[in-house]
Amino acid sequence: MAIEHLQLLHNVIVPISRLTGSSDGKSIGSGTTIYIDPEVMRISARGGAGRTVDDSGAGEQGSKGIACFSELIAVNGIFLEHKIESIADNVIVFDIDLVHLRTALAATLQSLGGGGAVDSSKSAPLHNSGVDGGGRSSGRNASRNSSSFHSPSILVVMKLAKRGGLPCLCLDTSTANGTLDVHHAVPVRILRAEEWQHHLPPVVNTPDVQLEFQLERPLRPVIERLKAISPIIYLEGSMAGELVLKIDNDNVSVKTFYDKLIPRVDEESTSQSQSDPVRCTLKVDSKKLLASLQWQSSMAKGSVSSYIVCMIQNEMMVVHVVLNPEDVGFFTYYIPVHFLSPDLLD
Repeated sequence: MAIEHLQLLHNVIVPISRLTGSSDGKSIGSGTTIYIDPEVMRISARGGAGRTVDDSGAGEQGSKGIACFSELIAVNGIFLEHKIESIADNVIVFDIDLVHLRTALAATLQSLGGGGAVDSSKSAPLHNSGVDGGGRSSGRNASRNSSSFHSPSILVVMKLAKRGGLPCLCLDTSTANGTLDVHHAVPVRILRAEEWQHHLPPVVNTPDVQLEFQLERPLRPVIERLKAISPIIYLEGSMAGELVLKIDNDNVSVKTFYDKLIPRVDEESTSQSQSDPVRCTLKVDSKKLLASLQWQSSMAKGSVSSYIVCMIQNEMMVVHVVLNPEDVGFFTYYIPVHFLSPDLLD
């Protein structure tokens, strides 16, 4: 791995680790399972014991019930070289504590001068100049990774190995001249490959409303202020490119309007006319909504290409985040919603 690949993986894991929190030390893993095969690396995480944990270790109730699923391309994505061998069709699945992995990644980045958790804003995104218009990696892309990302004097290897008789995900960093030799080992629990089927993302219906946000208009600062006022936020979305955030209780009534959003229409979406755009209203726990937007404060500028808010009536709110460059991968949050009866919707 090169520094840029370490930084990308760190950027993805930081917000997800805040969602899961840290284990109690009595068992390995805290609701996070990783799948690796020769093509991709997938991370499946669920909100821990109701705690959203920040880098200082402090946290608040509110993440329980949220699921997060991430998929990252292996070669030319987060690895310079990638080799997976197992008797289960070269698939490896394991449970891991993301807080421990985040700490190991941050320490490795700091030892290499990459900033890590201390100053991730200085890191640069991966620039994918060698990918053609169809999203296919060319030979030029592979040589670009080897030449511009990899310094022959520094070697960073992520591997599964046994340490003290226990399986661990290890990060080994060394330099050719011997001035740096750093090793980190994060305990894991190896699972059978077929157990991955229990960690797939939730199956949801086709969204009623899908809206793409401009990166310069983040939702998190608004949600953070509304959360301080009310435990519940109503979201009223329209395929006309509009979203209204509303709180209404005995003490205060507040509405925040977003317009000129980009409607995203799938082939399975219901056809609509411009005069009568599809609308959807969701009732969401404000703490859960804020927990799904932690990445907007922790990820380095330029790490994200776009993000889409999907609304499914009385079922789910989905926040889909595409990394930069787009063919590197994505992560998606699934936030449960409260039921709204038809009379309340009217």
